Amino acid sequence: MRIKLFFLNFIYPPVPTENGVAKLAPCGTRKIEAALLEHFKENEVAVVPPDKIEKFITKETKVVGITSNDPLGLGPASTTFSGSKGFIKEEPYNAWKFRELIEKLKRYDVKIVVGGAGAWQLDDAEVRRKLGIDVVVIGEGEKVVPELFEKIIRGEEVPEVVHGEIVEPEEIPIIKGATIGGIVEIARGCGRGCEFCLPTMRRLRSRPLEHILKEVEVNVRSGNKFITFHSEDVLRYKAEGIRINRRAIVELFESTMKIAESAGFSHFTLTSVASSPETVADISDIVGVPNKKHRWLAGQTGIETGSVRLIEEYMPGKVKPFKPEEWPDIVEQAFGICEDNSWVPCATLIVGFPKETEEDILKTVELIDRLKQYKSLIVPLFFVPIGRLEGEKGFSVDDMRSYHWELMLSCWNHNMHWLKQLAEDYLAKMPRVSRKFIMKFIDWIINKASSRVVEYMEELGGSGYIISK
Repeated sequence: MRIKLFFLNFIYPPVPTENGVAKLAPCGTRKIEAALLEHFKENEVAVVPPDKIEKFITKETKVVGITSNDPLGLGPASTTFSGSKGFIKEEPYNAWKFRELIEKLKRYDVKIVVGGAGAWQLDDAEVRRKLGIDVVVIGEGEKVVPELFEKIIRGEEVPEVVHGEIVEPEEIPIIKGATIGGIVEIARGCGRGCEFCLPTMRRLRSRPLEHILKEVEVNVRSGNKFITFHSEDVLRYKAEGIRINRRAIVELFESTMKIAESAGFSHFTLTSVASSPETVADISDIVGVPNKKHRWLAGQTGIETGSVRLIEEYMPGKVKPFKPEEWPDIVEQAFGICEDNSWVPCATLIVGFPKETEEDILKTVELIDRLKQYKSLIVPLFFVPIGRLEGEKGFSVDDMRSYHWELMLSCWNHNMHWLKQLAEDYLAKMPRVSRKFIMKFIDWIINKASSRVVEYMEELGGSGYIISK
């Protein structure tokens, strides 16, 4: 319970509120709010945190919508580190808090509608009925949710599963309230076609610059001085197919820096970095990193594997404009470009592809060894059967073999090597006393907890498991 309280209060504390209304909310929630406000009056729509929701439910309340990225804890991160398939056999926090909220709402005479990136987990009718969910919206909701809510309010019958429609970039509504992390959506979709991923199946659509800047202004007025651009790849904003549109990206960042204090991004791809290093340099120059407040820019990116065979099998579009056989070299080249321009890749790997072999994993271990000189984090995640691989078997800790443990240990050693420096950089702007306290905790992780984790991996590997150090 102490660990849970620590996470809930320090790792992801409740968002600030004003008269119970959320001052910050997930970007997806803000999009649906904006869409609803085109059909309903302002006093008929409220965005509130889960712990304040009882104060807003009255006899007039007909619908409660919930945004969730991982309602059942079935996403890659949750299944890797928790739950029945993960390292720690406890219910994921996402699933626990989602169930807690649903149980709270079931006490009221309201329809419960769930959407968000994790809505696919609620496609099963038995799961919805067991939880008490009335409707789930899968996919983009801005076009379908207002009409859905209107029908519910009128007492009409509605389907239990509603599939969203693709929203053209000019039609994506402009948010009315600030987002958590100052997130501003600049594009949707990807189009690279990786078989294990949902966004890559959708075509890339870039939003008009003037719409983006309006959302930047909304966030800055609410106190978000740092803007985080969100897309599957920040470098493909207004791209011409795979080719980077350097001019559009420069204009995006330069225009934003006239409004906000600084800006960064949520995701980027290594092939885009390698194909246009000058654009990477442009972004760093425009936002002025490194500086006293921001030593680097960090974003999520996908290595996924060091195996050319798996690249060809599941994600050949990921490497364009390069060839699959170039992938390991492209990854290292991109990491070097990031290092030169004060970018920190927070990279993911996928463990347990359906046709994966020991050789595939060892190729990934070799690639990680090549990357140890570059400031970064590398996180292995278990394969989850979604996208075109929906019918395949997922991966779990019980499926791991000696070579999987070797991969895990390689990632752990890489991250422990860089953790202290990354923490020192990130905490540099904090007060000295707070910084000293947190760094003591980081030192404990590196010096004490790390050795226990290594022992834990070796113990789970069991006799006959060979783990390189």
